[in-house]
Amino acid sequence: MHVLVAYASRHGATQGIAERIAETLGKAGIQAEARPVSEVKSLAGYDAFVVGSAAYMFKWLKDASAFVRRNRAVLTAKPVWFFSSGPTGGPLDAKGRDQKLTTVPKDAAELAEAVHARDLRIFFGAYSRDRKPVGLAERFMSVMPAMEGVPEGDFRDWPDIEAWASGIAEELSLVAPASR
Repeated sequence: MHVLVAYASRHGATQGIAERIAETLGKAGIQAEARPVSEVKSLAGYDAFVVGSAAYMFKWLKDASAFVRRNRAVLTAKPVWFFSSGPTGGPLDAKGRDQKLTTVPKDAAELAEAVHARDLRIFFGAYSRDRKPVGLAERFMSVMPAMEGVPEGDFRDWPDIEAWASGIAEELSLVAPASR
């Protein structure tokens, strides 16, 4: 079993999640590699896929959405899982993290349905006011007073991410050899 964990990351948090998923799959005996969607030229040789993107302005990054659309036929024919990272906006707990993950990027949900993804999971991301803004929207948002209330820190829940990846590994171990 060979799994591609393809991702689109803007500041590195999503990349870290993708790498941890690939690492966890590897520990379960599944050959897995994490690669940016922009570097994936062919899906040949892969038996399953995990596709993830940072979520900005309630959407996946364009590279990730384009990757899924471009490879829809292959993704539909194989086991595939989706994840997003970076939601904010829910009620905050004592550590400044969202208590509820309610914002599913609309395009991610539509793409997951289109390729029959087995799951669409949302993970916390990371945020630092010191990061360099990428693009016009981020530059604009970085000077908004509302951004002062956004909690800073790395909110990725590594045990949750690893448990999800372990669930993928378990599910892949049940895939009949004929369907690979």
